[in-house]
Amino acid sequence: MKLEPQKEHQWLQKLVGEWTYETEATMEPGKPPEKCRGTESVRSFGGVWVLCEGRGEMPGGGTATMMITLGYDPVKKRYVGTFIGSMMTNLWVYEGELDSAGNLLTLDTEGPSFTAEGKMAKYKDVIEIKNDDHRVLSSNVLGDDGTWHRFMTANYRRMK
Repeated sequence: MKLEPQKEHQWLQKLVGEWTYETEATMEPGKPPEKCRGTESVRSFGGVWVLCEGRGEMPGGGTATMMITLGYDPVKKRYVGTFIGSMMTNLWVYEGELDSAGNLLTLDTEGPSFTAEGKMAKYKDVIEIKNDDHRVLSSNVLGDDGTWHRFMTANYRRMK
């Protein structure tokens, strides 16, 4: 089986490198956002996947490690991936698409609700490429009111 990376796979290579990040997360309604910092190392895996391994502070204290896999499935014509973190036991499975301008990768997933124990919720993570050295990840949850609520924003800056 010979695999040639497609333009969608090539887009993922923009993420490859060493990054620092600053996160602002709203953990509870009505409380000020918490700020955290960390690092992320992203490497290419065969030119068709990227592996993103992060380590950083957690809101409320402590540190965590995270791993994201991202690829493109030409059969589904969708980006696919996973997220795991040392702070939880849920395997998050992503599926999404790139906007027509090629700057926003929107990844849909489902996971445990942060507000109602035992309930699942819909989430949307958006990776925005600002330039070669700056990208933003925003995480959103679908509220009971049917609207998306942003609860976390992380600014990633490439290490020089």
